[in-house]
Amino acid sequence: MTFAYWCLVFTIFLPLIWVGVAKVNGSGYDNSKPREWLAKLDGVGQRANWAQQNAYEAFPPFAAAVIIAHLTGAPQLTVDVLAGVFLAARIAHGIMYILDKPTFRSLIWLVGFGCTIALFMV
Repeated sequence: MTFAYWCLVFTIFLPLIWVGVAKVNGSGYDNSKPREWLAKLDGVGQRANWAQQNAYEAFPPFAAAVIIAHLTGAPQLTVDVLAGVFLAARIAHGIMYILDKPTFRSLIWLVGFGCTIALFMV
C-alpha cells in the first residue's frame, strides 16, 4: 500500500478523535441520543464536534482525489507528498478548531483543500 493510501486510512480516524475530544469535554453523554447531546455542547466540546463534522465533509473529495491520482498514473512521490500535507493540515485544522483559532483554521483548511485540488490535477 502506498503512503498516500495510508494517509487515507489515518484520515478516516480523525473524526473519531475529534468526537472523543467533544465527549470528554461534555457531561451527561446519552448514547441513545448522541446527536442531540452533541448539538447542545458549547465551548471546546462544541468546537470539537464541529471539527468532527468538517473532517467527515473533507474526506470524500480527498479519497476520490487520491484514488484518481493513482489510477491516472500520477507521479507517486507527488501523490504521497500531497496526501501527507493534506493529513497534516487536517490534524492542524482540528486542533485550531478546538483551540478557537478561526483565522489559522481557515488558512490550514485552504492548504488541505489545495492539496485535494492538486491531487486531481497531477
